[in-house]
This record gives sequence, structure tokens and C-alpha cells, in this order.
Amino acid sequence: MEANWHNVLPLLAAFVLGGAIGIERRRHDKPAGLRTNILICLGACVFTMISANLAGSEPGRIAAQIVTGIGFLGAGAIIQSGGSVHGLTTAAGIWIVAAIGMACGTRMYLLAVFTTVLTLIVLLLLPPFEKKISKEYQDIESKGQ
Repeated sequence: MEANWHNVLPLLAAFVLGGAIGIERRRHDKPAGLRTNILICLGACVFTMISANLAGSEPGRIAAQIVTGIGFLGAGAIIQSGGSVHGLTTAAGIWIVAAIGMACGTRMYLLAVFTTVLTLIVLLLLPPFEKKISKEYQDIESKGQ
């Protein structure tokens, strides 16, 4: 039992990093919130750790299946309604949280932390900037007509 304690750190990292993104998503009332992001990150971490430890296995095969499965979850988050599409950021968030979990599972902690920080920057800091650009573009369009 003691020999397996080294597997706890990747799981804790996945829990914390997936949770950080999940908190941001929950604060903004997005469908994939705290629990969903933690579970995706933990699941990707565990599958990655298992694939690295299977005797005679090709770790890339399981990694590819993680990406495929996450793509399926992400597709379920995308909704088309009245000519507009919603849920693309949620789908992309699901995808990146799985990647963070995979980085934790391979013990690439610096990559996982830096990716989490960049993801939080995108989710927290870019929306106001994006709205400003959109408003400026609409102003230009309305003056041109």
C-alpha cells in the first residue's frame, strides 16, 4: 500500500487545478461548474496514470481515447439555438481541463499549473476586452451604413 502513495500527488494536483477552473465557471453560472471540472481533471489524470503503468501498453492509445471521450462531452455542451451557437467556451474548457488532468497524470506539474493560470486569464480577463472590441466593431459598422 505504501508504494502507491506517490500516486496521490498527481490526483491532488488534478483536484486543485480542475477545481480552480471549476470555481471560475461556477461563479459565472456555466453548466460545467466545480464538480464537473474536478471530475474531468481527475478522470483524465487517473486514465493517464493507469495507461503509463499498464504492462506492454502504448500510453498514447489511452491518451487518444481520453481526447476522443472529452470531445464527446464537449460536443454535448454545444447548443445551437435561433441561429446562434452557445457553449463553445464550456466545450473548450472541458477540453483544456482534461489536458491539465493528463499533465498531472504524467507529473508535468509546471505545465499543468501554467496551463491553468493561462486558462484562468482567458476566462477572467479576456471577456471585458472582448466586449470592448465587439462594441467598437459595432460602432464602426453602424457608422458605415
